[in-house]
This record gives sequence, C-alpha cells and structure tokens, in this order.
Amino acid sequence: MWFRRDLRIGDLPALLAAGSDNQTVVPLFIIDSGFARAGAPRRALLHGILNDLDQQIRDRFGSRLLIRHGDPAVEVPAIAAAFDASTVYVSRDYAPYGRQRDTLVAAALAEQGRSLTGVGSPYAVDPGRVLKGDGTPYKVFTPFSKIWRQTGVEPPAPDPGGDMDWAPTSALDEYCHPLFDPPEPGCGLPSVGEAAALDRWASFLDAASAADGTMRSGVSAYIDLRDQPALAGTSQLSPDLKWGTIHPRTLLADLDLSGPKDDGAMVFSSELAWRDFYADVLFTQPHTAWKNLNTRFDAMPVDTDAAARRRFDQWTAGETGFGIVDAGLRQLLATGWMHNRVRMIVASFLVKDLHLPWQWGARWFMQHLLDGDIASNNHGWQWAAGTGTDASPYFRVFNPTTQQQRYDRRGEYVDRWVKTSAEPMVDHGVEREEALRRLRMLRDA
Repeated sequence: MWFRRDLRIGDLPALLAAGSDNQTVVPLFIIDSGFARAGAPRRALLHGILNDLDQQIRDRFGSRLLIRHGDPAVEVPAIAAAFDASTVYVSRDYAPYGRQRDTLVAAALAEQGRSLTGVGSPYAVDPGRVLKGDGTPYKVFTPFSKIWRQTGVEPPAPDPGGDMDWAPTSALDEYCHPLFDPPEPGCGLPSVGEAAALDRWASFLDAASAADGTMRSGVSAYIDLRDQPALAGTSQLSPDLKWGTIHPRTLLADLDLSGPKDDGAMVFSSELAWRDFYADVLFTQPHTAWKNLNTRFDAMPVDTDAAARRRFDQWTAGETGFGIVDAGLRQLLATGWMHNRVRMIVASFLVKDLHLPWQWGARWFMQHLLDGDIASNNHGWQWAAGTGTDASPYFRVFNPTTQQQRYDRRGEYVDRWVKTSAEPMVDHGVEREEALRRLRMLRDA
C-alpha cells in the first residue's frame, strides 16, 4: 500500500483492497526530493502526520510505515521487488504531476510483471464523473454543483479488521530511511493525524456557533462566521483534506443536507463541491495548473521586471502597508495557513494593485500553505485574477481597506498579526484605475 494523500487508516478503500485475499500489506510512503523546498510549517506538519500514521500502524497492526526518499519510479518498484508484491495499491491521483508520476511508476512495475492499481481518490466525487448531457465536462461551478449533488457519494469505507495481514516491523526495518528532521514551524501547529482530524470535525459540528454567542448549534453558524478571520468560524480541516487524514465522504455523511439552501450545512457542502470542481477542471485541462484558463488574458500586460520583483518581495514579507493584506501574509509565514476570505483579498492585491502575475502568488502559497493543493490553490488564484472559471470579469477589484472594515471591523485579526505597520506601498484608487486601463488595452487589442 503506497500512501500519498491518504494518510489515515479508516475510510480508505485502497487499504482494504491491499489487505484483501490474504495479501500482506507493506505500508509505504515516499518523500519526493522536491518537498525540501516547502516552508517550515508545511514540512513540520507532514512530519507530524507521518509520525502519527506510523504509530497507528505500530500500535494496531504490529507493523510500521516504510519511509523512502527519492524518485517514486525507482523506489516503488524496488520495494515491490524486495517484498515480491504482485500489486501496488494507491488512491488515484488526478493532478498533472501525480498522473505523470503514476504513469512512470506503472510502467516500471510492468517491466517486473507487477501492477499499480488505483482504488478511490481524495475527492467526494472523482474528477471526470460529473458531466453534461453530451458527455463533456462543466466549465461553470453552479451547474456542476447541481449534478454533483445528484451524483451520490459512497458511504465511508469500513475500518480495516484485525485479521488483515501486515508485514512485521522486523521485515521492514532494513529498508526504511529516516524520516527527516522536523523544522521549527515558527508558530504552533494544529494537532495532527487521523484522530485529531476526526476530533476537529466533531468539535466543529457541535460548537461552530459558539464564537458569535448565539444559541444555534453545530455547523449552522458557518454561514454567518466563515468570512470573519478573527473568529473560529471555519472547520480548519483544509490541511486534513489535503493530506487525507480525513476524507470528504466522512464530512458529507455527517452533514444534514435536508434543511433550507441557506443552511450552514448546505454552504459547507458547497465548499466541498468547489474542491471537487477545481479538481475536475484541472483534470480535464491540466495545462491550467500554471496557464490561464481564459486564454484571452495571455495578452494581459503584467509587470515582471526588477521593480516588480521588489514589490513581490515586499508583498511576501507582509509589508504592503494594508493591514488585512499584511496580516494574512504574516499569518501564512508563521503558521502555514490563511483564512479563505483573506486569501482572496491578498490575491486580488497582488494581481490588481501590484499588477504581478498570479503564478508568482500561487507558487508562494504552494510553498507555504499547510493545505496547498494544486487544483484548489491555483484555480483559486485564477478566480482572483479573473482568468479562470468564474463568470465575474477582471474588473472585480477588492478594496483592501473596505474589505478590512467589512470583515474585521474591530481590527482584532489585523492587531493579532500586525504589530507595526508600514505606509501603504501603493494608492489603491490609482492602481485600480491602472488595472482597468490594462483591461481596456486587452479588449482593444
């Protein structure tokens, strides 16, 4: 069983398949060399999750998580050969890199007479399943979400039984590489692992409304609190969904979606639908990981010179002089997380006020975010840039000052992260007009 974005034991169809028909399970995780470039919080989180998974496997099954470093196309066949495994089971990966990697691994295994078998995925509904009547994929979220809700989600998979055969620790020790030294994240990380994710979800269901002092219970408060970064109004489960310590099936199975459409449960489930939608768009159009979905914007003038790089460095340091922008960027550097409303504000500022390529911001986010997922992150950036699936055009420009007044009225969020503030690096009104001027240039070209 090759673990990737499914770092849990429960509700894991690929693991059940690996342990079927008296097959011996060899639990494997490979650390790609590229991960060394990740920010400290992101690396620290993965270190904690892998340790937790390893401990689960030791305590429950008398085995261990086999850690390897290097190229999966080399490491997976090597371990499969060492244990004479006929099949390597995985949860399917639909992202461009994952598909390319798995093609190479499958080919290398086939040369040995072995196979790579995908069972399940990190999504509630696998990419490619939600289609129009003519068999083509959706390009707009709203009609996608309607069919997504009708498609049906499989119930959570059962917990693996105690009779599943696992390779003993003694058989794995000689093949196992050391994990990696945990970096100091700079700020406290959330509790990690499968049990922590389930606890976080249960707490959110039961007490999400407590932050605003109302008597409502459970996730119903999400609809009102989700846009207020100073409050604990979101589930904080995005890193868990990224790394698979919990599956969206589990969340959807626990939600009561029978209430009115404006109910918090319905709104929360829509966020899961957005996650699946962006994965679907990337699956059907893999070039959109780093290129504009709307190719009209390929001709949009953006700044990339030395002065632009200096503005980018100022942005990454959270020294723009706009409180809510700086708070979000400093929160990201310290914790590896940023509130979703703030992500939109920060992204709009980079693209519309600084006139920089959205790809610069997307790469920066992917380096540092605990929940960095190529589909959600990069298409979220395209949404902010006006180059993606959203019907709203480029001239949607967030005013960072009014956004702060609306969503952080008392300044609690900004005060938490910004102790000293610089002078605004740009005049928002002037730069908004510049953004619109560039749009007119594009239209007139």
